[in-house]
Parts: sequence; structure tokens; C-alpha cells
Amino acid sequence: MSQFLDRITQRAKEDKKTIVLPESTDIRVIKATAMILEKGFADIVLVGEEDKINALKGDLNIDGVKIVNPLTSEKFEDYANTFYELRKHKGMTIEKARETMKNPLYWGVMMVKKGEADGMVAGAVNSTADTLRPSLQILKTAPGVKLVSAFFIMCVPDCEFGHNGTFLYADSGLVENPNAEELSEIAVCSGRTFKNLVEAEPKVAMLSYSSYGSAKSELVDKVIEATRLAKEKAPDMLIDGELQVDAAIVPAIAKSKAKDSPLKGQANVLVFPDLNVGNIAYKLTERLAKAEAYGPITQGIAKPINDLSRGCSAEDIAGVVAITAVQAQE
Repeated sequence: MSQFLDRITQRAKEDKKTIVLPESTDIRVIKATAMILEKGFADIVLVGEEDKINALKGDLNIDGVKIVNPLTSEKFEDYANTFYELRKHKGMTIEKARETMKNPLYWGVMMVKKGEADGMVAGAVNSTADTLRPSLQILKTAPGVKLVSAFFIMCVPDCEFGHNGTFLYADSGLVENPNAEELSEIAVCSGRTFKNLVEAEPKVAMLSYSSYGSAKSELVDKVIEATRLAKEKAPDMLIDGELQVDAAIVPAIAKSKAKDSPLKGQANVLVFPDLNVGNIAYKLTERLAKAEAYGPITQGIAKPINDLSRGCSAEDIAGVVAITAVQAQE
């Protein structure tokens, strides 16, 4: 476990939050629940049928977990009515709302909406779209935020760059081809997230294949405009671009390629021009540099709802729960 996750787990313990896990039919979720309860950094709610969960857990100790079955819950009608009121302008009927509330993902998000949980983690068996759709319908975006995006925290071993080898990569999981305005939103939100999770000052690099006008194209122009907008939105945040990645993170290269950059080759938040680049970069870093990759973690939703890779391990789920709990503290 990285120093980053050690610290996140400790912070989660200091102000324990309740996280709902709606995918209780997957043994990885049950194993993660046992780990979390043993370490004591979050309270867990499992959505599902108690008999099936108990049969699945085997010898795993999940004493202390709360199990909620939407079909037998006394709150079912309240949740359905709330969802109907939220979506009736979109043609929702009370009958359809009742049917929707049988879905564990929607039920979990409604628990967060109602304040009965502080966050939700899912995606071990559901797609990103299915995991995030309920949160956008029920919770919507956070105040002052126009766009929901996703990031990875990358912890690179034996690395002199970034913040002791720790970086935030965005967007590496959600927004496919952001325009300049959207890219600026991702940058500012990512800087604030880095400060909250890593507890260090963000140094945000707007990445491109060009450094300070070394190339000319529409692709470069987008990053230049996004940098300008991001600086306007967050004048107190250290943001610079457009920069090639070596000029952003290697001080010696920055001196030759971007000697006037205030980042001085010390960027720790890397903002990619599109999802192609962001997703490729995080996977290359994870595999070639043997980095620990935590994510995709979402930012910009009113309450923390986080997605998992369907190839995740129980340890991955526990790690994302810890991060979600710290996000909920904010």
C-alpha cells in the first residue's frame, strides 16, 4: 500500500463516514467489506437480500455491516416518491419510479441523497454509464461545478517527479473529447481535488504535443484557450500550458523547452487534452512504471459517487471506499 493510501485510510478513520455498496452479489464486494470493517475506516451499507449475502460471505467476518433490501424497506415509497418528484418534468411516472427504485444502484444513490449514506462506490459489475447515471439524475453536479469528470491518483515508486511520485491524471476515465471550456473546468476541479486528497499544493499542467507554441494546430489552440480560461477561473492556482509532458514534470527539460513556465517542471496535476490520451497515459504509467493507480474517481457530483473498473480486486474496492470517505468529509 502506498503512503498516499495509508494517509487516506488514516484520514477516513478520523471522521468515519458511511459508504453504500450496492453490488452485494459479487464476492469481491463482500471481501472488501470485511477488510474495511476490520480496519475501521468506514461504516458500510450493503444493498441486497440478507440471506443471499450471508450465503455468499462464507467465513468472511462482516459483523457490523448494515444490509438494506429495497423490496422490503419501509422507505421504499418515500424513495420512489422523491425520485418521481425529481424526474416528473422528464416524463417520469410514479409506477416507473417504483420500478427504478428496485435497482440497487438507484437505491444507493437515493440513500446518499437522503443523508443515510455519505457516498457510494459501484462498478465492479456495472458499467460506468450505469453507475453514474443515477447520480446525475438524483444528485446532479456540485454547486458552482458545470461538469462531472474523472481522474486517477497515480503513485509511482522511486520517482523524483510530481509530489513525491504522486500525480493526479485527468480526465482519464469519463469526458471523451472536452472542448476548451470543459477542459478548463477539468483543470480547476482537478487542482482542488489534488489539494484535498493529497494535501499538497496543486501544480497543474495543461498537456499537449506542443510547448509554448512549438507547434500550431487546432489541437494546440484548444489547450491554449483552456489554459487561459482555467487561469481566469482560479487565479490563485498554479496552472500553466500548453506544455509537453517532459517540460511539465522534468525541471531540466523545462529550463530548455519552457524556461518561463511558473511550474518549473514540477507539475503534479496532469490535464490531458482528451480521453484517448488520458486513458493511455494512466495505463502506460501503471504497467511500465509499476505505479499504483487509484480510480477512476469522479469529481463534480454533489456527493461522492465513485466508479470501479470491472476488473477490480477487493483491495481496489477498499481503496476507493477510503478515498470516497475522505471526499465525503469535504
